[in-house]
Amino acid sequence: MLLAAPVSSAAEAQGPSIHTIQGDTRTSPYAGERVTGVTGVVTGVRTSGSRGFWLQETAPDDNPATSEGIYVFTSSVPKVAVGDAVRVDGNVVEYVPGGAASGNQSVTEIEKPTVTVVSSGDKVPAPVRITGDSVPAAYTPKGKADAGGSVNWLKLRPSTYATDYYESLEGMNVRIGTSRVVGATDPYAELWVTVKPEENPTRRGGTLYGAYAAQNAGRLQVQQLAPVAQQPFPVANVGDRLQGITEGPLDFNQYGGYTIAATTVGTVRDGGLKRETTRRQKDGELAVATYNVENLDPGDPQAKFDALAQGVVTHLSSPDIVSIEEVQDDNGATDDGTVSAEQTLRKFTDAIVAAGGPRYAWRGIDPENDKDGGEPGGNIRQVFLYNPQRVSFTDRAGGDASTATAVVERGGAPALSASPGRVDPANPAWDNSRKPLAGEFTFRGKPVFVVANHFNSKGGDQPLTAAQQPPARSSEEQRHAQAGAVNAFVKQLTALDRKARVVVLGDLNDFEFSGTAKLLTQGGVLRSGIAQLPAAERYTYVYQGNSQVLDQILLSRGIASFDYDSVHINAEFAEQNSDHDPQVVRFQP
Repeated sequence: MLLAAPVSSAAEAQGPSIHTIQGDTRTSPYAGERVTGVTGVVTGVRTSGSRGFWLQETAPDDNPATSEGIYVFTSSVPKVAVGDAVRVDGNVVEYVPGGAASGNQSVTEIEKPTVTVVSSGDKVPAPVRITGDSVPAAYTPKGKADAGGSVNWLKLRPSTYATDYYESLEGMNVRIGTSRVVGATDPYAELWVTVKPEENPTRRGGTLYGAYAAQNAGRLQVQQLAPVAQQPFPVANVGDRLQGITEGPLDFNQYGGYTIAATTVGTVRDGGLKRETTRRQKDGELAVATYNVENLDPGDPQAKFDALAQGVVTHLSSPDIVSIEEVQDDNGATDDGTVSAEQTLRKFTDAIVAAGGPRYAWRGIDPENDKDGGEPGGNIRQVFLYNPQRVSFTDRAGGDASTATAVVERGGAPALSASPGRVDPANPAWDNSRKPLAGEFTFRGKPVFVVANHFNSKGGDQPLTAAQQPPARSSEEQRHAQAGAVNAFVKQLTALDRKARVVVLGDLNDFEFSGTAKLLTQGGVLRSGIAQLPAAERYTYVYQGNSQVLDQILLSRGIASFDYDSVHINAEFAEQNSDHDPQVVRFQP
């Protein structure tokens, strides 16, 4: 409800201040209570999504832990403007973006408000400047053990922890100056910057996530309050600069944590980022690659097929073997029992030929309908593409969705009972997840075993800004079991021949420093390829401004030396053909 008429002196009675409502913890001491007479000046208005406005105190206190701003949720389009001085009566709530199951921290809000405009055209409180020096290097405190690991009731220490600092500014008008872009503009008109230019930089301008304790405190998401139709949002790649002033209320949302809801957005200075091209394999080298093609199906625009094909031919230099992940069935997300991906693969391999690449053959196994996770009805799976002019595939019948391939001895050497075949598909580790695809190849007379994977996603994990600290990573349990199953399979191959050439690759949905990676390499049967790169080049994906590893290639000890490349053609760019960067390894068997 909005009252525009002047109020009486009784109605003008001052209620609790905003900083008193916010308090010096993440949770308001007024949560669950109704307050009246809360006054301030409107600093930002949101007219879509979670509609409402930000209100800021004009008489701040001297406690750096208490925010002077608060969000007023109106549900309908607010009838206030920036610069209005208003009086609000309403209920104080702790709203959790995404719901309690998301694990997110809460936002202190006033709901079901009665809003009275006292005056218009008032001066908006000056923004707090967020700089690299003002944000602490330590990211977040550890939660209280007797509160389930929650940080909600800990006293904020804004000079000690970055998230405490941001929380002390929740709802307040803030400003950043020229900052490096560390997460490209996405389809939802948002990007990520860092206010700490020297914090774990990658070679190409991003910010590296190289350990669970290296969350990168300088990252902030930037959105704009004006609809894109009225004011285009800047398009930026990683390494560009967001120049000038970006200013607005500091929000906290489900998909990015602390976010500047910008009333003013800076301009982009092009950093000149180019898509990488790896070298072509030498005549005696076998090149093996992995590429997540992001839910590819025949209904996708031809332009997507062409761009992905260009990635394989130009940027990956036509590897001999390519494991592609997220290949959907022939009608994509239509859930009608279709599991074949022949049309998808024909369209993709045709596009590769049209781009000047080889006529790849393929091998794969159709999954059981709706048993492998991913987009419902899509039936994603891994598939081997291979260049028959350079490498041959050893076909052995018997592999299907539910039949496991076994390691057998043939002529004193290891072999697969079914090629292609699935690794241990009945193992509960693969429930509602993609089963590994194993294949036996021959290059210049030498056998090479390749295991293509797409491990369980990180869905359900708590975010870095979770209320529980450290955050729970519940999805790890299944990936750990998956890694153990693949490791056991590789051990069977190397038990028959310690010099067996085995390549394990794919979208592992986990970091090179993770427990998943440790379980894959357990016993020394596999070595991480990406871990051989300089630290500033170890990433395949960019999430919330963190450049990180999800895609990996690991190699057995039988491959004495190799050359590894993470080929950055997607993750750092606003225009993407997939959200993953492909990986390639070259070696002489």
